[in-house]
This record gives sequence, structure tokens and C-alpha cells, in this order.
Amino acid sequence: MFGMDKLMGMFASDMAIDLGTANTLVYVKGRGIILSEPSVVAYHVKDGVKKVLAVGEDAKLMLGRTPGSIEAIRPMREGVIADFDVAEEMIKHFIRKVHKRSTFSKPKIIVCVPHGATPVEKRAIRQSVLSAGARKAGLIPEPIAAAIGAGMPITDPTGNMVVDIGGGTTEVAVLSLGDIVYARSVRVGGDRMDEAIINYLRRQQNLLVGDATAERIKTSIGTARMPDDGRGSSMLIRGRDLLNGVPKETEISQAQVAEALSEPVQAICEAVMTALEATPPDLAADIVDRGVMLTGGGALLGDLDLALREQTGLAVSIADESLNCVALGTGKALEYEKQLRHAIDYDS
Repeated sequence: MFGMDKLMGMFASDMAIDLGTANTLVYVKGRGIILSEPSVVAYHVKDGVKKVLAVGEDAKLMLGRTPGSIEAIRPMREGVIADFDVAEEMIKHFIRKVHKRSTFSKPKIIVCVPHGATPVEKRAIRQSVLSAGARKAGLIPEPIAAAIGAGMPITDPTGNMVVDIGGGTTEVAVLSLGDIVYARSVRVGGDRMDEAIINYLRRQQNLLVGDATAERIKTSIGTARMPDDGRGSSMLIRGRDLLNGVPKETEISQAQVAEALSEPVQAICEAVMTALEATPPDLAADIVDRGVMLTGGGALLGDLDLALREQTGLAVSIADESLNCVALGTGKALEYEKQLRHAIDYDS
């Protein structure tokens, strides 16, 4: 049996997967990132049986717009699997999309997991990946993958602080000698920011908007601090008026978005402050020297680096390819597996 596995491995392209709450990225050994799609699955329910209709980009367009017989969901919640069957189908779909060869080949797959994931959640991710056709499934903690992807010298005996802001969680970690000295995972990320915008518009303007509109507001004019002129730029949005139930169009300014996002931004700042307080003094001295690195899609929120700089007094920089850092880091762990063997968990 082992020989058969080895034979299948010869035909396989090993891959690294960043199984994110918002997006899934797939890195293939020797080829880099070749797939980046939303973590969304649309399925049709007939006689209690789920039949997958669309995955990724196509399914995302259906979110919030489906008839009763079709459901579009995100199987990942806060960095971990919320719906096993659907997640497995999604992973299978992405593996097939990348692996255009015969079903005979079985790749080795490394997946990153949030630092705060429980053993049960880790087992679920591993099981889903194995059921989706992997011959071997390894897990790597997200902060380590993010730091490697951002090009931080994590194997040196110096302190490095990385803040990875994803769709479901924010991971704050201090790394030294290739491993985690301190890490904290807070369930605040891009999704919580979208929710904050929806709740703010409902409270302040009696306007109900969907997740897609909230995300567009966040990516277009989202900011972590008040604009200097007290208003900033603005954009037109459409939603449903809660007072009379009809659709309406209104304007939202950057200052209002900053007000809406103040709570999630504050939660991220507090997580960073808590991490700094828990860091051993010598490593804290290194962090003063080197600053803090922001990675993940949430790092692209306007002025978030400035907001953190004001709170901590440290230099804060944003990684070059912040959206892809975790996938690139997981991919590098695959390429340099011998050097990073201690960080990859194959058997929990």
C-alpha cells in the first residue's frame, strides 16, 4: 500500500492551501499561487440531498440572491470549517481545478490553520483534505505562514511580530527561532468589519444593506481613523429603507465608515497591545527595533497602519503582497520542508 502511495505521489503536484474564511488560495510546488477564489459554495437541495452547483467566483455572485431551492454559503467561519460536507466539496473542486491530470495522482497538501484552532477543528480540516484526495495532509500555524510569506527572518534568534488580519480572525504573534513565542487569535476580521458597517447603517440611517454592499464600502472608502477634514471622500450606496420598506439610494462618507469600524479596529489594536505586554523583554526590545508587520486582506484597510502606530508607538509596515502572504508562506513551507519541519504538523 505504501508503495502505491509513493507511486501516486510521483504523478502528483504537491500543494499548499490557504483555506481562508473569505478566500481560498492554492499554491502548487514549483509554480507558485495558481488559484485564488472566494470560499463560497452554492448548492441545490432536492429530497434532502445537496448537489453542488457552483464554487468560488460563480457562487459568490449568488450570495444573498438565491431562490428558495438554492443555497449559497461560506463553509468556513472564523478560519475553521463550519460545514464539513460543503467544505470537502469546495476543497475537492479547487484541487481538481488545479490538478488537470488524472485522478490517479494524489498530492501531498499543507494547509494553514488559525493558531487558536482546537484539536477537533484541526482534525476536521485534516480529514476534509484527506477525503478530498490528498495522500498526506500537514497543518502549519497561520502566523508562521504569514511571517514566512512576508519575508520576515523568523529563523533568527530575534523577535518578529506579525499581525495577520483575515476574513474571520486576526492572528497576533511574536516569533523567534522559527517558532511561536506568543500568539493570540481574536475572532475579528474582514467579516466583523462588514457586520459593523451593516449595523451602523441600520442604526444611523434606517437603511438595510447586504454583505456585498458592506464589503464594497469597506474596500472603496474604508478607513481605520477619522479623516483630517472630518468627512473624507464619499460614495453612493443603495439598500432598503427600513421605515417604509422601499429601496433607496443615499450617500456615506469616510468619517461615517471610520465611526462604524471603530469597534473592530479597537479590538485589533487591543490584541496587539496584549501581545506586546506578554512578550519577554529581550524580544520586546527587538520588536521596538524592527516594528510590526501587517499581513492579510484586512491590512489593506485605509490608515490601519497609522491607527496601530498611534496606539503602540511602534513602526508598523504592511507586507508587499499582504493578501497572498499566508499562501506564499505555506507554499515556502512546502518547498523548504526540511528546514521548516518543526512547524508542520502531520499527525495530530
